[in-house]
Amino acid sequence: MHYFSYKDRELFCEQVPVNQIVEEFGTPLFVYSSGTLKRHYRIFEEPFSGAPHMICFSMKACSNLAILKIFSNLGGGVDIVSGGELFRALKAGVPPSRIVYSGVGKKSYEMDDALRSDILMFNVESEEELQLLSQRALALGKSARIALRVNPDVDPLTHPYISTGLKSNKFGIQIEQALEIYLKARDLPALEPVGIDCHIGSQLTELGPFMEAVSILRKLLKKLRNNGIDIKYLDIGGGLGIPYDQETPPAPGDYGAAILDLVSDMDITLIMEPGRVLVGNAGVMITRVLYKKSGLEKNFVIVDAAMNDLIRPSLYKAYHSIIKVKKSLDQAPKFVADIVGPICESGDFLARGREIEEPFPGELLAVMSAGAYGFTMSSNYNSRPRCAEVLVDGSNYYLIRQRETYEDLIRGEKVPSHILEGK
Repeated sequence: MHYFSYKDRELFCEQVPVNQIVEEFGTPLFVYSSGTLKRHYRIFEEPFSGAPHMICFSMKACSNLAILKIFSNLGGGVDIVSGGELFRALKAGVPPSRIVYSGVGKKSYEMDDALRSDILMFNVESEEELQLLSQRALALGKSARIALRVNPDVDPLTHPYISTGLKSNKFGIQIEQALEIYLKARDLPALEPVGIDCHIGSQLTELGPFMEAVSILRKLLKKLRNNGIDIKYLDIGGGLGIPYDQETPPAPGDYGAAILDLVSDMDITLIMEPGRVLVGNAGVMITRVLYKKSGLEKNFVIVDAAMNDLIRPSLYKAYHSIIKVKKSLDQAPKFVADIVGPICESGDFLARGREIEEPFPGELLAVMSAGAYGFTMSSNYNSRPRCAEVLVDGSNYYLIRQRETYEDLIRGEKVPSHILEGK
């Protein structure tokens, strides 16, 4: 459920007409519903309320400071995958004790920053990373709490680009090697093995893969404790899907009940890293129709948003519902068209072969379920400034990121003097 709805044929976000926001901030534009963000967080957390747990939002899905702060105010932490995300999380006021650090390519200076911040836990993804982390912690006089990210070889039944728990994926340590590497970690200086981490993929729509992965982790936990390694945290990652089109992912309550049934006797604190399920349906991208073009084989609706603003359709062939901000009268004619942007790539589309109410130049369209992996995956391709972001809270709305300017596009660039002089 989300708080985007029509009132008298006009799309509202909570109590604010979307058109009013566009008049002030232009298009393309990301609009988020504060009420939806809070509601999704509470619904996800509620099933775990009777067990030790921590919700660490996977901030790669949507990393705006205002949104991070909303989740932090509700008691949440974050899952980070870079030094930049650590910087963002700390700037948003997320306590370091609620930060877990994943990612296969941590650099030494990123480790140093996280060690100085005293984050909760590093999710280590290779034996070489383990060695480097030990060296950096020793050099700084710190102790690094660690979990190994274990790759359980479970098929998540999702798009191959967002599958992360198979042997063929780059992520984690193979389950068969985990015990041996945990024993090495125990003996390395300045490391404290305290957890097990696992993440098998994104946009999962079935409970089976989650259950299979946790069952494998139970067996590993027993082996570790039998070898004197005191595991306190079980980080089961994220990945719970949302309905973009016809998907029917498990409800958070069913997901929570199934997970708790498997871990209730394990004497651990459970860490979850939801991302898309918290923010996906809490945001929309608004775009304006520029032109309409009919070819011999296809109709095209050309809009001012493009693959640099929302790359999921081009990258994954992902489906996003696209609706008019101002609904047409009943019985409005429909037609089938590709909805495309201005980028000079044939892969620049928001939808292909989509039946929609026929839009006309100047009309606004809302690309739904764009709160996850929308702005965070956007770019400046074709020298296009990135979108503004707006947060709606009841009858009020706030600019939470300014639209980039042309000057922003060249900030940091420098032409060597001999080139300026024509030499």
